[in-house]
Amino acid sequence: MTQEEYAEMLSKAKDQFKSGKPLFGKDGAFHRVLEDFLNAAMEGEMVSHLQSEKSSGSNNRRNGKMAKRVQTEYGPVEVETPRDRDGTFSPETIRKRETILAEGLSDKIINLYATGQSVRDISRFLEENYGNRISAETISNITDKVWPEIKAWRSRTLDEVYPIVWMDAIHYKVRDDNGSTVSRAVYNVLAIDREGCKDLLGMYISKSEGANFWLSVLTDLQNRGVRDILIACVDGLTGFPDAIQSVFPQTDVQLCVVHQIRTSVKYVGSKHQKDFLKDLKQVYAAQTLEQAETGLDSLEEKWGETYPIVIKSWRDKWEQLSRYFQYTADIRRIIYTTNVVEGYHRQIRKVTKTKGAFPNDDALYKLVWLAYRNIRKKWTTAIQNWGMTAQQFSIKFGDRFKIM
Repeated sequence: MTQEEYAEMLSKAKDQFKSGKPLFGKDGAFHRVLEDFLNAAMEGEMVSHLQSEKSSGSNNRRNGKMAKRVQTEYGPVEVETPRDRDGTFSPETIRKRETILAEGLSDKIINLYATGQSVRDISRFLEENYGNRISAETISNITDKVWPEIKAWRSRTLDEVYPIVWMDAIHYKVRDDNGSTVSRAVYNVLAIDREGCKDLLGMYISKSEGANFWLSVLTDLQNRGVRDILIACVDGLTGFPDAIQSVFPQTDVQLCVVHQIRTSVKYVGSKHQKDFLKDLKQVYAAQTLEQAETGLDSLEEKWGETYPIVIKSWRDKWEQLSRYFQYTADIRRIIYTTNVVEGYHRQIRKVTKTKGAFPNDDALYKLVWLAYRNIRKKWTTAIQNWGMTAQQFSIKFGDRFKIM
């Protein structure tokens, strides 16, 4: 760079700095400096390589240069890679066949993808902000770099004991090998660990939600080190409690009361719903199990003839629906519903809501996992009143949950 070019660059940089424009990137004043730096670095590598070759008795020497465009987080740069006659030179600054330089740009692409941005949106953003035009295939390849991290996460060792676990599925559309749109269930196991913090223990994809698949999920948790779950909170899926207790026989299974209420109301006439819900509240909002059972008797006496199937459902599931009455108010609030995992699902859907049908299961898993990776950054503190709750668990469960 000549003195005139250098002075011109500084003047341009001064103007861009004052106006808040980036000094690197598209039209940045220091863009030329970045190119010069990269080319100089590779020249230095070539000099060192040839000196090493000479000391070993080789007659290897330069053989021109090869120009190529490399994408960086500061925009595309034009570089000239030195070549040698023997073809033994392999630069580290910009490796052979490397067209995406620096993890910074890859991280930006992955972070954009994790927020639900489409490949087209990401490509447009990069072109507008960095002057980079990157193909959909390249963007997909970059986001695929998270797979080793995903595989390590899926196989990681878990704690031996979890005081509370919520299990629920979220459903999506995926294209199968024939191009047809099919349903997929993403099974999520969300837990509270010994420190009172949230942790997603596992995420699994299946063709549909069912107790049999949940059994394989629970077996995987066991294989990864889980020996005991104190309380499991689930929806009313048939056979779910049996599946849990076949793997973790000591676990208290609490069916989601809110799910049960929603399902019940579907089968109550609109003109009766207000009164029915008022009476039903005397059951699920009671202070003691005895009061709740008295309320259920009253509910059946008043509505049993009109809605026998609804009342029978409550009777048949009462053992699992009423588990929470044996706990204090703070614990009841946490376990009587699967709202915790449903809240997590709502956050996931904010990211995936713009997607139609995913091209395959891997694309679905990758995006949902990346969304989870962002969400978990907020899971750094214990839930409210965890210290007191942990003591209550320790007293109730004894050796199964020791805190000191």
